[in-house]
Amino acid sequence: MAKIPFRPAGKVSRLTFTEEERSDPTLEEPLKKAEKAADKLEKAQAKIPKKKSLAKERTFDADTGKTKVRLYFEEIDKPKPPSKLSSTIKTIPQKELLSKIHKEIREGEQDNVGVEAAHKTEQGAEFGARRVQSAYRSHKLRPYRQLAKTEKQTVKAEVNYLYHKHLRDTPASITNPFSRWQQKRTIKKQYIEYRYGKGAKTAHQAAKNTKEAVQKTASAAEKITQFIASNKKGILIALGIGAVLMFLISAVSSCSIMMEGGFQNVVGTSYTSEDEDIVAVDEDYTSLERALQARIDSIESEYPGYDEYQYHLDEIGHNPFTLASYLTAKLQIYKRSEVQSELRALFDQQYTLSVREEVQVRYRTETYTDTWTDDEGNTHSDSYTEEVPYDYYILHITLRNKDISILATNNLTDEQNKMFAVYMETQGNKPYLFEGNIYAPGKGEYTDYDIPPDALTNPDFAALIREAEKYLGYPYVWGGSSPSTSFDCSGFVCWVLRESGVYNIGRTTAQGIFNQAAKIPPNEARPGDIIFFTGTYASDGAVSHVGIYVGNGMMIHCGNPIQYASVTTPYWTEHFYAYGRLN
Repeated sequence: MAKIPFRPAGKVSRLTFTEEERSDPTLEEPLKKAEKAADKLEKAQAKIPKKKSLAKERTFDADTGKTKVRLYFEEIDKPKPPSKLSSTIKTIPQKELLSKIHKEIREGEQDNVGVEAAHKTEQGAEFGARRVQSAYRSHKLRPYRQLAKTEKQTVKAEVNYLYHKHLRDTPASITNPFSRWQQKRTIKKQYIEYRYGKGAKTAHQAAKNTKEAVQKTASAAEKITQFIASNKKGILIALGIGAVLMFLISAVSSCSIMMEGGFQNVVGTSYTSEDEDIVAVDEDYTSLERALQARIDSIESEYPGYDEYQYHLDEIGHNPFTLASYLTAKLQIYKRSEVQSELRALFDQQYTLSVREEVQVRYRTETYTDTWTDDEGNTHSDSYTEEVPYDYYILHITLRNKDISILATNNLTDEQNKMFAVYMETQGNKPYLFEGNIYAPGKGEYTDYDIPPDALTNPDFAALIREAEKYLGYPYVWGGSSPSTSFDCSGFVCWVLRESGVYNIGRTTAQGIFNQAAKIPPNEARPGDIIFFTGTYASDGAVSHVGIYVGNGMMIHCGNPIQYASVTTPYWTEHFYAYGRLN
């Protein structure tokens, strides 16, 4: 993580922000909160009482070769008044004396009504004096309490900003709730070190305080030990009876607590809607995605007459558990009929489709022929060419897909975001809901396969497998294209082809890989060929999924997680598209 940008402002340190950060809409809200908290901290710091302290300034006189000392007064913060505990300790002898006097007066006040009345008046006056003293002390401590409070709020706000900036700079890191928690802890630890830089001092002071507390407790412990030694028998009987009673009580209560706690954990991490509603809502969202794909497919009919259509399209699709976790965290219980407007709003946030016209001035070569007749009546012709400008019209079609997990960060409250992370981790305790969906999140378990040794005699294929098997168990991450972010299907195949040295390919989609491959019939497929599938989700081309064929009806691919799979199962047979070979 980059060094935290603090700047001093008086005696208060605060974050500084670049113009680029200020103009970033994803950082706008946490940035405002951080600045607001820092402003409050500066105001609280200014209200701390000041005092003048004598200080020295040493300067060197080059002419005389002597050092001069100048005394001056500088304004510094007054130290915080001693704690109430230390004040109480100092006044204990005085309180004990007053208590003894009052006790002696009470012993004789029943015999004299006048003495009793005077004593009550005196006690009331002492109580009032103590209240006035307490109120005065509280008034003196108020600016220090306010400073401590605003300091805590500033720390929280600035750590939150740094965390959001980290998520913006490394969006792939938000896919794993445990990883996000670790990242936030690291950011907070580094922030505290930069802001205060006094961990060693604090630890030393803590050790010193602990030693003093142990010494103060020693004498009391010694007295208790002496008492136990002189009353062994009675104490052992009492302890025995107490132990039996505690065992019986705890046995009953702990069982009920364990059962109740276990039940609450399951309920608190489960999807609360009916299974049929969850599945139906996901189908409705998929229908919106299919409609979007149909709209893209008909763009050229909707905007006819262009010389060229250029497509810049993110993949269309979503993780069904992400959608269910988002809706559960936000709505708790939802019905299919009640959530349609929420689905539409979320869909419009996730996908942005735009078209843009570009006009280029191009030139084409045109041939002209001049014909004329000479004086003798002979006809002649002369041909020539000329570069003629014309307008060339291009329509750019752009689709951006902002994953639901990214939208959740801004759309949900802090508490809802915590629940969203829990539901994503547990799959709502309903992993069976979207069985067969290759983009449903996995748990890191994967199907392995022993490739026949004779297949590995091909050096290119052996290099592919060595690279591919490094990532077995890696989760599917939409748009992922490297080990640091994990992979999606095309990102995985592109990385393995390139890093193994078998085929130099840039980052592209499954359709992009297919466009570079030579199509081959299934009966000629061999280990190391690429296998393509269609219709696994609403993609922008015919090919929607890709894997590396390893022979014997098996492939290695990025489902969820990266694993080996049989291509002869009903699902893959239904979606099979073609085999391809890259040379």
